[in-house]
Amino acid sequence: MTLIDSPPTDRADATGFPLVDEDPAHHRFRVHRSTMTSPEIFRDELERIFKHCWLYVGHESEVTNPGDYVRRPVAGRPVFMVRGVKSGTVHVFHNTCTHRGAVVCRQRSGNAKVFQCFYHAWTFDSEGQLKGVPDREAYGEKLDFDALALKSVARVESYRGFVFACFDPDVEDLVDYLAGAREYLDLIIDSADGEMEIIKGTNEYCIEANWKLLCENSIDGYHAVSTHDTYFKYLVALGTDLQGGVKGTAKDLGNGHAVLEYAAPWGRPIAKWEPLFGEHAKDEITALRADLVAKHGEERASRMADTNRNMLIYPNLVVNDIMAVTVRTFMPLAPDRMDITAWEMAPRGEQPQLRQRRLDSFLTFLGPAGFATPDDVEALESCQQGFNSGGVEWNDISRGMAREQRGNDEGQMRTFWRRWQQQMGPSSYGEIR
Repeated sequence: MTLIDSPPTDRADATGFPLVDEDPAHHRFRVHRSTMTSPEIFRDELERIFKHCWLYVGHESEVTNPGDYVRRPVAGRPVFMVRGVKSGTVHVFHNTCTHRGAVVCRQRSGNAKVFQCFYHAWTFDSEGQLKGVPDREAYGEKLDFDALALKSVARVESYRGFVFACFDPDVEDLVDYLAGAREYLDLIIDSADGEMEIIKGTNEYCIEANWKLLCENSIDGYHAVSTHDTYFKYLVALGTDLQGGVKGTAKDLGNGHAVLEYAAPWGRPIAKWEPLFGEHAKDEITALRADLVAKHGEERASRMADTNRNMLIYPNLVVNDIMAVTVRTFMPLAPDRMDITAWEMAPRGEQPQLRQRRLDSFLTFLGPAGFATPDDVEALESCQQGFNSGGVEWNDISRGMAREQRGNDEGQMRTFWRRWQQQMGPSSYGEIR
């Protein structure tokens, strides 16, 4: 873990244009708006960032049984995750037939021992091996059919059930890449004795804005009071005490990851009761909290039960451990468009009324039609529209540089942008006016 405002490690050279411009002496940090609008920069991001970073694919609980699979795009590439019937290993394969290229996994999820390409009926097992070729004799004896197995993504690793893949075979190990983010994943997983699962069903929507705007927004404490005013009024109407405000800190977790951690006054299904949960749940939640203290000690149990976390794992995974645990990815489609998918994570075997409250929070606050998400979508799309106006070259992300960082400052966004600049390298786009 590093200081939130550690100095940048890479700056554009004399022939390049610094798209990220940091001047600590004058407490200035700014990002050129072409980073949000340029098709050329967008293409370079796919090559320099998304091709070389660990990207979240899914959670092992989604493929619990041998043969279970889920299909989804990762950085625009169709892949599928499947648990091998023989090995029990979780594989992530490129979703393309080794014969002529058609996708072989055509359903979003399910269970299968084999995957058959509908084009020419080549058939592969759950370990990726080619098992069936119509009229195989036509190929003779010399063709190496073992070499025509499904192709795994270059690197696949799992950290405590979170499955990541990378298209770069030379990427650092996942545990090193996650760096300080591991601590916050551990808090979630350990709070349920390692038995967390992804609940079936997703929130899926599209935002007409650059993907990096959602990176910023997801760990931005500055916008909460103004943008989400309606939600805070809703909480007050339900009896939630907000007089103490929402106070927190931001941390640089390394490798572009950052977290906003704060003590919020609302309840958390894991072990913090509030009247909204109902009197019938009070004893059970009290018992859950006592169990956390017994297993982890008062200090760590309090972090699990009483503090909220909004964490960005660079480049495009957000884990919101708030009134519900939301796992969210966003895939850039164009300089001004992204797809978002969100899942809800919960302890396996959770008490039904707590599960209901968790799902209600997942939809009420973070759902596409909830209190927060429409606000955020409107804000980000408004930014994108504003960029098209021209006249202003830079976004200012300097808040907090002149003081010790607070949760509603912008140090966590600077963490993201330093890593972005490091991977994108000196600009080759010329002097941008």
